[in-house]
Amino acid sequence: MTNDRTNGSPRTLKTVSRAFDIVRALEELDGAGVTELTEHLDLSKSVVYNYLSTLREEKFVVKEGDTYELSLQFLLVGEYVRYQNVLYQIGKPELEELAEKTGEFAHLATEEHGLGVNLYKVSGEKAVGSEYQVNKLQRADYLHFSATGKAILAHLPRERVEWIIDQYGLPEKTESTITEREALFDDLETIRERGYSLNEEEEITGLQAIGAPVRNRHGRVLGSISVSGPVRRMKQSGYHEQLIEDVVNTANVIEVNINMEETDDEFPTFS
Repeated sequence: MTNDRTNGSPRTLKTVSRAFDIVRALEELDGAGVTELTEHLDLSKSVVYNYLSTLREEKFVVKEGDTYELSLQFLLVGEYVRYQNVLYQIGKPELEELAEKTGEFAHLATEEHGLGVNLYKVSGEKAVGSEYQVNKLQRADYLHFSATGKAILAHLPRERVEWIIDQYGLPEKTESTITEREALFDDLETIRERGYSLNEEEEITGLQAIGAPVRNRHGRVLGSISVSGPVRRMKQSGYHEQLIEDVVNTANVIEVNINMEETDDEFPTFS
């Protein structure tokens, strides 16, 4: 059966949409039984049970007692998708080196559907907030208050940034979060001019991050990297400047390696 969307999007399969509603509900509820899902989704028990049975048969859901949970099949699919991303392939070893050199948390992120997706995070020996950083790997997030997010936004076309703001708004995370459209565009212009972004306690009070974009040879932003740490340490004279240099240099190395790989694909082959 198909369903016309009132917002003008293409016709979609209601059955597929409903299956993903159940998947998302299992994620939000950290597993659930049929009755709990029925109440959460406002569906009949028979409908919920049929979808759960199908997902279980396809190995995307497991059952423990009366509780249904997402299976490790999602992990396998996720790892496949992540490894197909050239930014992850080439950026991973450079990010590990950056975390080791700085001792801080290093982040590799990209944008999809107007949100930030964390591809990889590495903890240095001085890094703080491990549990929070691990949780961020499990969800997409807004772009306007993180160093990785702002580095990406600064190098997207303005109309794309306008669409993202219209779609998601500029919600406040801390008192320092930029929540005004023009103030954000002013900050993005500064980022383009100086070549790096700053998260000045805009996501978490007491935490600062420094980010830089990663672009391909055509100038399209593929994602970004950053390091984050406690404000007092990050703002120390000399250390702050060194971190900026390390982040920008690492982003440049990733860019060069990506561009070299893309150029290699253009060489002729001989038979």
